[in-house]
Amino acid sequence: MSIADLAFEELMRIAGRQPPDFVEIKDETPALRTRFYAGEGAAAVIAAGATMAADIWETRTGQSQTVHVGTREASASLGSMIHQTFHNDDLAPASSLSGRHTFGGFYATRDDRHVFLHQSFPESGQRLLNVLGCDDDPGSVASAVRRWDAQDLEDAIANARACAGIVRTPEEWDSSEQGRILNGLPCVEVVKIADSSPEPFPKAGDMPLSGIRVLDLTRVLAGPTCARTLAQYGADAMRIGSENLPSVSRFVTDTGHGKLSAFIDLKTEVGKECLRTLIVQSDVFSQGYRTGALERLGLGVADLSRLRPGIIYTSINCYGHEGPWRHRAGWEQLAQTVSGMAHIQGGKEGPQLIPAAVTDYTTGFLAAFGSLVALKRRALYGGSYLVRVSLSQTGMWLRSLGLAGDEVLDTAEAFADEEIKSFSITSDTGFGPITHLRPPVHLSATPARWKRGVVPLGTHQPVWLD
Repeated sequence: MSIADLAFEELMRIAGRQPPDFVEIKDETPALRTRFYAGEGAAAVIAAGATMAADIWETRTGQSQTVHVGTREASASLGSMIHQTFHNDDLAPASSLSGRHTFGGFYATRDDRHVFLHQSFPESGQRLLNVLGCDDDPGSVASAVRRWDAQDLEDAIANARACAGIVRTPEEWDSSEQGRILNGLPCVEVVKIADSSPEPFPKAGDMPLSGIRVLDLTRVLAGPTCARTLAQYGADAMRIGSENLPSVSRFVTDTGHGKLSAFIDLKTEVGKECLRTLIVQSDVFSQGYRTGALERLGLGVADLSRLRPGIIYTSINCYGHEGPWRHRAGWEQLAQTVSGMAHIQGGKEGPQLIPAAVTDYTTGFLAAFGSLVALKRRALYGGSYLVRVSLSQTGMWLRSLGLAGDEVLDTAEAFADEEIKSFSITSDTGFGPITHLRPPVHLSATPARWKRGVVPLGTHQPVWLD
């Protein structure tokens, strides 16, 4: 049995069902030069989400269908942000965030360890530079880091609410308090948190999630990928942001397919009341705030299960939702760094990142899978559900699939332009026509598709459309 099939079986156990015979995961030549089975893991998660969508469609209509996923297309989806072509230069967004610092990367410390410094958004990047007491220049940063021991620097940066992590071996991470906590958890948690009446899926509609509404309060890649994935199965999704928060435009265009987009100021009572009105009318609430932030606004999981019985509350972060690191902000690169992935990827040459956003996108696919499991359980049994994923949990799960040998690295074949073209579609969007990757899964009766093109942030009013 292939690695992808074994991973898929594990996910089916989380879903509480036997692996179906209508799913095919095609095991193809690796596309990424890495010892991790990143493409196989992504293919398994994508297939697991599609299985839930197919189950939901059969529940709604009695119609069965087949599901097909290929590991190369799944691998391409782990870098979908770079596979975008904008056909109108006047409407194309900037390629990077204005004002973002330039110092990100691995740096050696005084005690001959390495840390990864993440420049994050401009405000938190400046906080990191303030800790180091240097300018935004890689040479100045390298000199400043050399004056610190790794653990002291990581702690100081965390206390300043900035982003960095020590390069750890898998053994170091797994034996740490945070690592031990995550080791006791599945790659996605689906927990019933309150009772409510069953909510059968609507009979009308031509997609598995037709009539399901998803609020997306996330940024960057993992969280938005969750809502984008639910939208490809027919859900109405609305991305809620703020004019006051920075964003990376090409992440928005990558993950905004299928979504409405509105601004709400949650610092005002009017804004919070507007969001509560949307929540009452919604099915899934997906959020990526730091642990405790929404609780302080009265929008925590317990609050929402009372406000909207039957809500699916999907929570996404970097380091996990329990333990001493649960309040820390983090990114794809830091999840790879602390969990041991960067140590393995670089080997004797020193720490390196996998050449794709493997924990970001895979975590988004896992969050969507967990949300689909919860929606199916709500339809059958009722209840409100908490779905939790984190980038670090995903990294540890990918590690658990085993490591590939040199022969896999030697046979890996990078994507040719024609292959990416075969995975792509062109959509009319608020940024002009964009050629981009299609949903990386094929369902025979309800092909995955987005019914809305991506739009600039804040295009719509914060109300659900009929």
